[in-house]
Amino acid sequence: MGLPSEKGFRFRVPHAYTIIFLLMVVFAVLTWIVPSGAFERQEVDGREVTIAGTYQEIDKVYVDSETGEETDLRQGVFDVLQAPTQGIQGAVEVVAFILIVGGSFQIITKTGAITSGMSRAVRRLKDKDILIIPIMMALFALGGSTFGMAEETLPFYAVLMPIVMAMGFDSMTAFMIVFVGARIGYIASTVNPFSVLISQGIIGIQGNPQLWLRVIALVVLTVIAIVWVVMYARKVKRSPELSVTYQDDIEKRKEFAADEKALDSEFTNRQKAILIMFVAGMALIIWGLVVQGWYMNEISGIFLAMGLLSGVIAGMSEKEIATEFVNGLADFAFSAVVVGLARGILVVAEGGMIIDTVLNALAGALAGIPPVLFTTILYVVDNLLAILVPSSSGISALTMPIFGPLTELMGLNPEAAVTALTMGGTSMSLLCPTSAILVAGLGVCKISLGQWWKTAWKFFLVVSVVNIVFVAISGLLPM
Repeated sequence: MGLPSEKGFRFRVPHAYTIIFLLMVVFAVLTWIVPSGAFERQEVDGREVTIAGTYQEIDKVYVDSETGEETDLRQGVFDVLQAPTQGIQGAVEVVAFILIVGGSFQIITKTGAITSGMSRAVRRLKDKDILIIPIMMALFALGGSTFGMAEETLPFYAVLMPIVMAMGFDSMTAFMIVFVGARIGYIASTVNPFSVLISQGIIGIQGNPQLWLRVIALVVLTVIAIVWVVMYARKVKRSPELSVTYQDDIEKRKEFAADEKALDSEFTNRQKAILIMFVAGMALIIWGLVVQGWYMNEISGIFLAMGLLSGVIAGMSEKEIATEFVNGLADFAFSAVVVGLARGILVVAEGGMIIDTVLNALAGALAGIPPVLFTTILYVVDNLLAILVPSSSGISALTMPIFGPLTELMGLNPEAAVTALTMGGTSMSLLCPTSAILVAGLGVCKISLGQWWKTAWKFFLVVSVVNIVFVAISGLLPM
């Protein structure tokens, strides 16, 4: 008879795919329990938005008056099994973007240009290499706050992994620089068109009157994020065994060639030319995003051009370029697929028509809340809705026509509804497994969701408290 394990039972966080599939099952069950219903919608600036006060409950099983066909909104086993495919189809633009960028970036990475260029910058900093963290995070935060930098961050994980690990930090530090930097900027959006500007446009706010408050929030939250990441980075550099990814990083250092030699690599003229081309390409992307309204198709086109040009400049054969492109597709396949799977949850909820029901119930409950508690609860509600609809523009179209007027009826500045949405909806993406950006980034860095949760939960709480304060201030300011 064997002796019981001394370690005892240890809970392990399931694989990201497992969590997402289980959430599909949960929401499928909810479609049998939660009443189905819908708001009427109207088009505003090319986007469908809900019309407050028009919610109507719909029978779970009904006959279409036009076609005579019977529709059953209750999601069954076969609906759940189809949801991943439908989710990937619905997110095909993002999936294609990740794959094309991943393949293209692998060609650029193979040339060693970015790694060698950053290594040279690190060597020049000498004992001040820790400054790489605040500099990079500030840039990512600015991108998140202004043009909504999200999927665009994925290539940077592969760039920073070998450099950051060669500096003596861990893979978690590399992940946090990119993910936390861009997310904290998105949380404190200033002119982000996908959250602030859409939300203000829906409820008729012009001129971004609380821009000054949003800038203050951006500075405060970015400083908090940088301090947290720097403290973590120093701790694991001083005592590597304290890192939650310590054992995994042993293999990652071999895979990413992230030893001290990575910082001593030669910076050839070809690599310099590739780096100049890469910087010019990134500048073109930023210009296109801000000025021309580019999105994934245009960005992936620029990345593909940069990848092909990098291979040519480096003297690679067409077979080598194609092989590296395929290798990049393989590395980013997990991240691409998880985006589609996460959307499958929304497919199930929309199929059962329960999203509007949840929204209507929340709006009714919030109507009787004392004004002093309203902004806090509104923030929490936006956090919870982000689990179901992990898209700031999606939540904006759903909620702002209701929460904007409701906030004003409570005697508060309607900008509080915008601030609650931008901060609340994005904050949940720091932890939520339905956040494609989170799970995709973790996939590139080969970090488990459980390792991230163990590292980030305290930071999430601190950020939430600060956000609640700013949402309250936003509501109390004069209109």
